[in-house]
Amino acid sequence: MTTKTNSTNVSALFVGHGSPMNAIEENSFTKSWNELGEQLAPRAILSVSAHWYTHGTGVTAMDKPRTIHDFYGFPEELNQVIYSAPGDPEIASLVEDVAKPTLVQQDHSWGLDHGTWSVLKHMFPDADIPVIQLSIDATKPYEEHFELGARLARLAKENNVLIMGSGNVVHNLHMYAPQVGDRGFDWADRFDEKARELMLTEPDRVPSLFSDRDFKRAAPTSDHFLPLAYVAGVAAGVGGGEISSFNEQRTGGSLSMTGYVVTKP
Repeated sequence: MTTKTNSTNVSALFVGHGSPMNAIEENSFTKSWNELGEQLAPRAILSVSAHWYTHGTGVTAMDKPRTIHDFYGFPEELNQVIYSAPGDPEIASLVEDVAKPTLVQQDHSWGLDHGTWSVLKHMFPDADIPVIQLSIDATKPYEEHFELGARLARLAKENNVLIMGSGNVVHNLHMYAPQVGDRGFDWADRFDEKARELMLTEPDRVPSLFSDRDFKRAAPTSDHFLPLAYVAGVAAGVGGGEISSFNEQRTGGSLSMTGYVVTKP
């Protein structure tokens, strides 16, 4: 087992998770996830994944969340992956409390989808840290996701819970072009760089990206972008911490893998 630094100074991560195949591949993205995980030892992980997009807000509250294979058309090897991290009903109850006035209901049917386990399989391969998921309420105005993230910062400050947003800042699969390789279209580069500038310097202004001229092309559906709003909210809620970026790369023209690390002051 890898010896981990008990770094309680990291409050939140945003991870561009990309293809489910990253779960079983070794590449520059997965290597950075592994190296980051080696420096962290949170009490628990609260994941806000693009792939639990709901009406209403739920939090997984079971002792043993199942591994969800929420995709099709991939090799059978991917369907055989089981990420057996425990849940944490106590943290789920804390989420209910700190999220108020947002109503959060405990869920016993979901589990860990690939937005969560495809990353954590590399970051914490021993699956020994409790993981819970918070769903994204598709009916809420954009700004409310940021505000909820700011309230969740209390979990990071007081309970050593790592808040992880998993999505992609730019995620337009209809325009994805494998032949483009590891670069982005002009509009994708422009939007990703605007998001980076705000995250690193003024995370409280990240909600302004919802009205940016490139937003509809970068995020034709909001599910993969909204996890960033939660992490920006955590950064604002923690206040005064440092924010750094990693995996600053676009692929296929229309997918960003950029991630962020948010520390406490």
